[in-house]
Amino acid sequence: MLNIVLVEPEIPNNTGNIGRLCVGTESRLHLIHPFGFVINDKNLKRSGLDYWVHLDVTEYQNVAEWKAQIPDLSRVFLMSSHAKKSYLENDFQDGDWLVFGKESKGLSEAVLNEFPNHLTIPMSPLIRSFNIANSVAFVIGEAKRQIASKL
Repeated sequence: MLNIVLVEPEIPNNTGNIGRLCVGTESRLHLIHPFGFVINDKNLKRSGLDYWVHLDVTEYQNVAEWKAQIPDLSRVFLMSSHAKKSYLENDFQDGDWLVFGKESKGLSEAVLNEFPNHLTIPMSPLIRSFNIANSVAFVIGEAKRQIASKL
């Protein structure tokens, strides 16, 4: 099972879509406060539809609380548009932690400095970034493909 981590998500529709994606891919969702919305926001539930009740989700008050319960920090992968290594070049394993930052700014320098593994999603120079829900879908898809091919 993959672990999807959203650090300070701001847009309820994105979080709802990612929650639905996690249910569909049998992944766990980890949400790190503060949020830009209330967890019972109607847009969050609308995007997650009726799948939200099936979601394996955990909330943390801050990055330190989340980091303290990770068994192997070497299996944490932070997504950053500034990383040199593509997620397509990474060797994913079951149980990995895939970390995404807030929609407006990505992951802070402080969070990036806490972990050594940074990955990027290749994209055209005509755009600044992909939508976070799409980014999560890209990375989960590749990680699940790799994990399935090892079985």
